[in-house]
Amino acid sequence: MQIENDVEQGAVKDEAGLYRKVMWRLLPFLFLCYMCAYLDRINVSFAKLQMLSDLSFSEEVYGLGAGVFFIGYMLFEVPSNLVLLRVGARRWIARIMVTWGAVSVCMMFVSSPTSFYVLRFLLGVAEAGFIPAVLLYLTYWFPSSRRSKVTALFLTGIPMSGVIGGPLSGWILNGMGGVYGLSGWQWLFVLEGIPTIVIGVIAFFYLDDSVADAKWLNRAEKKVIAANLHVDKEGHQLHSIKDGLLNPKIWLMSCIYFFFSMGLYGVSFWLPSLIKATGVDDPLNIGILSAIPYGAAVIAMVMVSRHSDDKGERRWHLAVPGIVGALSLCASVIFAHSPVVAIFALTIGTMGVMTTISQFWTLPPAILGGAAAAAGIALANSVGGISGMVSPI
Repeated sequence: MQIENDVEQGAVKDEAGLYRKVMWRLLPFLFLCYMCAYLDRINVSFAKLQMLSDLSFSEEVYGLGAGVFFIGYMLFEVPSNLVLLRVGARRWIARIMVTWGAVSVCMMFVSSPTSFYVLRFLLGVAEAGFIPAVLLYLTYWFPSSRRSKVTALFLTGIPMSGVIGGPLSGWILNGMGGVYGLSGWQWLFVLEGIPTIVIGVIAFFYLDDSVADAKWLNRAEKKVIAANLHVDKEGHQLHSIKDGLLNPKIWLMSCIYFFFSMGLYGVSFWLPSLIKATGVDDPLNIGILSAIPYGAAVIAMVMVSRHSDDKGERRWHLAVPGIVGALSLCASVIFAHSPVVAIFALTIGTMGVMTTISQFWTLPPAILGGAAAAAGIALANSVGGISGMVSPI
């Protein structure tokens, strides 16, 4: 027995290597899932470039439709995460992706303001719970000391969806219009929705509900991860759903997240239109230019999260990017008459806001555990979703 224990300990001498193994197994796939999620959420900002004229929609109709997504999103966010605790992450994440991909494809059938509002609402219902589900899922694998980096890498799916989705959306709008009698904006929803359905099916077979279920880890590796998570769990005093929903710190965090999310969604829903207002008319060029702020944000998120984990500090790594981002977004409005200055300010603002959000999501799991974490994370994301309803309007 002693020899067996020694072998197990020797098999996990490199703990950092073990977590790299886990990270490479989970994060690329979860990153791809989130990139699809965010792309399906904001591709309406590119569809707007053609859809408004095709369907005779006003800017007000677009703003309301973009925002109504978050009504469904908020209403079903907390219940969705509580269901996850019962059915398991693998099944629930797969279900979320398949249903939201299907609704996204159905956006091609929009023909009136009413159908636009209904489908955007249903898209919010379908996607509700995805981000909290994955953030909670990551706490099943990584201790708090390693969570900033993995959370940031997952959340880089937001800016990467802009880096890839901007030029891709521009190309679809330019190149697919008229094919089989469909407009470019209709093809946009179809071609960016189908991959989400496919990836959702793959998620059902690829993900594991827990460390214990992971066949790609040996027994010694599972023990190390479980032991590290147990140390985290001992530091949590709050575990019930009530603790997660009524904790004053979570409500304060939720309010903070609301304001940073407002900046994020403001950029996400209006960036293509802001670039078009500078005189750029070609959808492909708009898509390429819109990728600049998102590309810079990817770099900032990774660098700041790595530094945060190395120093073991969260507060200033959250506050400083947030302040810089807020001031820069204000500057982009003040200097809107100067395209170069406005886009530069938008780039710095996007870097700051997205970096802050990636740091923010390391905080709730640090004080909550179990069902409390599931409820608290979902609550904070729901309150942040209110900003998504307000920003487009």
